[in-house]
Amino acid sequence: MERIQSINPQRIEWCCADHGITPSALAAEVGIKPDRMDKLMAREDGITFNQLDSIAKYFGRGALFFLEPTPVDEARLRTPAFRTLANQKPEMSPRLKMLIELEDLDESQRPMFAPPALPINHPRDAAKVARTWLGLGEENNFDDYRAAVEDKGILIFRSNGYNGKWQIAKESPILGFALYDETCPVIVVKKQASDTQQSFTLMHELGHLLLHKTSSIDDDKDFHSHQKMEKEANAFAGHLLVPDYFLSQINQAEMPMQVDAYDGWLAPHSRRWGVSTEVILRRLLDNGRLTQSQYSAYRTWRADVYSSSEGGGSREYRYREPKHLFGGAYVRTVLGALSAEHITLARASRYLDGLNINDLRKLESHIASV
Repeated sequence: MERIQSINPQRIEWCCADHGITPSALAAEVGIKPDRMDKLMAREDGITFNQLDSIAKYFGRGALFFLEPTPVDEARLRTPAFRTLANQKPEMSPRLKMLIELEDLDESQRPMFAPPALPINHPRDAAKVARTWLGLGEENNFDDYRAAVEDKGILIFRSNGYNGKWQIAKESPILGFALYDETCPVIVVKKQASDTQQSFTLMHELGHLLLHKTSSIDDDKDFHSHQKMEKEANAFAGHLLVPDYFLSQINQAEMPMQVDAYDGWLAPHSRRWGVSTEVILRRLLDNGRLTQSQYSAYRTWRADVYSSSEGGGSREYRYREPKHLFGGAYVRTVLGALSAEHITLARASRYLDGLNINDLRKLESHIASV
C-alpha cells in the first residue's frame, strides 16, 4: 500500500507530549512497527493512510491535522477557556483535554445568552434572582433544571456512562466544568450515581458563569472548599436548589437520631426538589438546624455505604444518546442547521457524537415527536 510522505512529525511529537507518551509508546498503541515510527519521525519515510488514521483517532484529531506543514499553534488551537481550565487543573487527563476541546457550530446557529444582573458578594440574593430568571417551580428533577438553563442560552452537556469520547472517566475526580462565553457558554456535568447529585454540579457551574463570568473546572474537593469563588458557587447552588422557604417544609421534630435514617427522613423532599439528601443537609447546617458533627457523620456513613461506580450504560437506544449528552437545544440546533443545508450530513454526524445515518434519521423523528 502506498505510503504518505507529507506527514508532519512535529505535530505527532506535540500530540505525544500533550498525552504524556513517547512516539515509541504510540507506535505500540496503534500497531506500527518501531522502526517504521523511527523513520517517520526522522522524515526518512512515510506511513499508510490506515496507519495515519489510527494515529489521528488515538489523539482524537482528523488525519489532515498531521498533514499541515506548520508547527501546532496552541494559542489558536486551544481557546482561552481551555487554557483557564488547564491552569486550574494542570493534572487533567488527555481524555478530559479532548473533551474540553469543543468544536463550535456556526454562530448563527447557536442560542444567545443574556444573563441577569446579580448582586455582587451575596450568593443567597443572587440565587433568588437566578431562580426567578430560570422560572423554576417547587417540583423539579435534573432534566427540568437542565431544560430551564438551556432555555437561557447555555448548552448543557452530560458525559455518558459508556466508553466513548464524551466520557469523563469514572476514576477522574472531575465532576463538571464550565466554559464561559459571552453569547453561548457551555456546562459539562459528569454522569453520577444519581440525577440529584448532578443537579448540584449543574448549579455550581452555573454559579461560576453568572457570578464570576469565568470558566471553571471542579472536583469533589471544590464542592467543600473554603476558597472564595468555590464557596460562593456552592452557596449559590444551595440557595437556588433549596431556598429558605423550602426548609420551612421540613419537620425538625421528625429528624432521626441515626444518620443512616436521614435519607428516608428527607426522601419526599429530595424527590420533589430534585436534589440529594446531602444538599438538603448542607442547607440545614447553614441555617443552624444541623450540627457540623451530624453532617460529617452522614458524609462518612454515605461514603462507606454507597458505591461511586457509574455503570456502563446501555446502547440499545443509540440514536437518543446525543440528546442525553448535549441536551435538546443543542440537538435541535444541529438538526435545524442540517435541514436548512447550513451544514453537511457528515458534519451533523460529527456534531452528534458520530451517529450513523440511520440513527441520525431516527433522532430527527424522535425530536419531532416530543
